[in-house]
Amino acid sequence: MDSLTQIALGSAVTVAVMGRRTAVWKAALWGAVAGTLPDLDAFIDHGNDVLNMVRHRAESHSLFFLTLGAPVLAWLVSRVHEEAALFRRWWLALWLTLFTHPLLDFMTVYGTQLLQPFTDYPFGLGSVFIIDPAYTLPLLAGLVAALVMRTRRGLQWNALGLGLSTLYLAWGVAAQQHVAGVARASLQADGVSPQGLLVTPAPFNTVLWRLVATTPTQYLEGYYSLLDAEPRVRWTAHERGTALMAQHGNNPWAARIAAFSHGFHRMSESDGRLFVTDLRMGVEGAYTFHFDLGSEAERAAGPVLPTLSSRRPDLSVALPWLWQRLLGNEVPPPRFDDAL
Repeated sequence: MDSLTQIALGSAVTVAVMGRRTAVWKAALWGAVAGTLPDLDAFIDHGNDVLNMVRHRAESHSLFFLTLGAPVLAWLVSRVHEEAALFRRWWLALWLTLFTHPLLDFMTVYGTQLLQPFTDYPFGLGSVFIIDPAYTLPLLAGLVAALVMRTRRGLQWNALGLGLSTLYLAWGVAAQQHVAGVARASLQADGVSPQGLLVTPAPFNTVLWRLVATTPTQYLEGYYSLLDAEPRVRWTAHERGTALMAQHGNNPWAARIAAFSHGFHRMSESDGRLFVTDLRMGVEGAYTFHFDLGSEAERAAGPVLPTLSSRRPDLSVALPWLWQRLLGNEVPPPRFDDAL
């Protein structure tokens, strides 16, 4: 999730666990710190753009390593504030704060390596978008109430915010399962037997959902709103670049993206250059993770480091469409010039 949300969650969790045992501002401050720490790995340069992608949310998001780090952070906090008697409570509060950070990230589609160092498998449920005000605002409201009121009543508002945000996550999982059922029924009606099916919310909400279904040669993209008049997905088919995958399957960077995206990727060529694209994040023609693997001559001369070559959609076009489609209006998705 985004940094503001992780800060809000971290502060809310720590305030809830510490209660009135310490000043609310102390709990909120250290909760914000603990909620931020796992994402500092974003500042590590692993050598190229593909590695920077697949190594994000790795060891720093490991439930094992964060559990080991919690007592160290708790010892530091309890000593700084001369609250040695509260060491165990700080330990519990900060462990829960560190632990919930990767669990929330797991709810997004990106991929979080929760079980490092035992496996580098990227877990991603994909039931909430990386930025969703409906999740974040209750956390912030409850936290602000606790900081301003500094009473038991304020702590109750903080707990209410945590409860509402957690219920929203549960709603997202339920909605995702419903939409997945609609998508499978639509694919069956169209005579398509997909290899994989991706169901993720469109930006900033859990009413409109983006769907990607893969076959050996194509990927099909569709959108479904919970407000649609009928439970049917209309698909648009695109080529995956099967011949390029067969030809360049041994390219280490293409293989990395294939594994990290759980097979939701494509390969393409443009102006003599080879590209690999993660299909999970972005929209058709404007994908977030789109990598240039170099020209044939460059690859023949030696190893080519991949470079990120993505583009952002035009928000003046995308946001009005998002709102109309969310409301259940059957409007075709905007097309953007492919960054191929």
